[in-house]
Amino acid sequence: MDLKRLITALLFLFSTVILAQEELKIDKKYSKVAQKYLKNKKIQSAFKRIEQLDPLTVKRHIELTEIEAPPFKEVKRAKVFAEYFRKLGMDTVWMDSEGNVLGLIEGSQGDRTVALDAHLDTVFPEGTDVKVRIQNDTLYAPGIGDDTRGLSMLLTLLETLKTENIQPKDNLLFIGSVGEEGLGDLRGVKHLFRDGGPKIDSWIGIDGGTMDRIINKGLGSYRYRVTFKGPGGHSWGAFGLANPHHALGKAISNFVEVADQYTKEGPKTSYNVGVLTGGTSINSVPFESIMQIDIRSIDPKRLDAMEALLEKAVQDALVDQNRIKRQGPDLTVTLEKIGNRPSGELSIQLPLVQRTLAATAAFGAKPYLTRGSTNSNIPIAKGIPAVTIGRGGDGGKAHSLDEWWINKEGHKSIQTALLLVLMETGME
Repeated sequence: MDLKRLITALLFLFSTVILAQEELKIDKKYSKVAQKYLKNKKIQSAFKRIEQLDPLTVKRHIELTEIEAPPFKEVKRAKVFAEYFRKLGMDTVWMDSEGNVLGLIEGSQGDRTVALDAHLDTVFPEGTDVKVRIQNDTLYAPGIGDDTRGLSMLLTLLETLKTENIQPKDNLLFIGSVGEEGLGDLRGVKHLFRDGGPKIDSWIGIDGGTMDRIINKGLGSYRYRVTFKGPGGHSWGAFGLANPHHALGKAISNFVEVADQYTKEGPKTSYNVGVLTGGTSINSVPFESIMQIDIRSIDPKRLDAMEALLEKAVQDALVDQNRIKRQGPDLTVTLEKIGNRPSGELSIQLPLVQRTLAATAAFGAKPYLTRGSTNSNIPIAKGIPAVTIGRGGDGGKAHSLDEWWINKEGHKSIQTALLLVLMETGME
């Protein structure tokens, strides 16, 4: 690289860093409000209460983790969670027709409703061993961090508000939502934001991550199930039948070739064939071959473009396999969209985003904004103020059987959440 190009590159890098710092600037008026709340004696007492409740928070965390909540079967955990709402003094508690657990603290003014959410479900199938193993200071169990910790945080926040007699000005709607993971396709939150659903003016989600991470951008995704079907038969005696597995393999090859080229440029877009099923034995021509595929992008238009590439790849594979068969009927194929998570982005200047940055910084953390695929996707896509904050502590291996979490100053994330909630709702 010559000197001129090197200087140009360095100037570009420097300007990019400066721009990033400017974009993350916290308005002083929100920082002042955060500091004012921190000096409030009632809030200081609430922070002490959260620290005192820490052992109970962990106990509830373990208890809820050990109640399995597989996709579409969250009801057992939901019932226990709802009963906690009642015992801890929630003003009103109910479960909606989708299975979400809702609890309302009525505001002194009640002109707005602020939602505080953590999701009930995990990615793990029914029958998974969810017993928590404790080794030194580490908790091990599927779902221990994602998102059972969020549920236990909600309970501690509720108990603190009630025992410290803190009255928000706006209505505060606590939610244990269903269907956040996998093929749940955000069904719980989609139900909440349906026409005729409860009016929610502002949304705060708690879902994984450290307390300095703030999501204000929704990562959109489309998900599909592709199914090739044929008559099936013996690998020798019925040789020459159109083979669904061969067609599916061809479809994957077709799609990967064009998708690889398309995703090399432009806004980041990803694709992944995550599940393959079908077939009965090594010496049988399968009667069915299925794949599930996930496509994500920060740009909704690119999701549509990738969908078109997938449809063509599948249809071309169908034509090719039917062309080369030597006997029997043609294969058929269905392409079903089984997931649709909208994308979107909220301005850093939005009051809720500014309050979240200010509340996080007030506890000494260095907040940063990022993009994610969470329950907040739905309100963000609708232009409703929404953020997802972290559950704090330290953890890893989410979505695995060896998921772990350490209560490393975990109370600070709950205190941060309380500060943010009260800055958003106001308080008497």
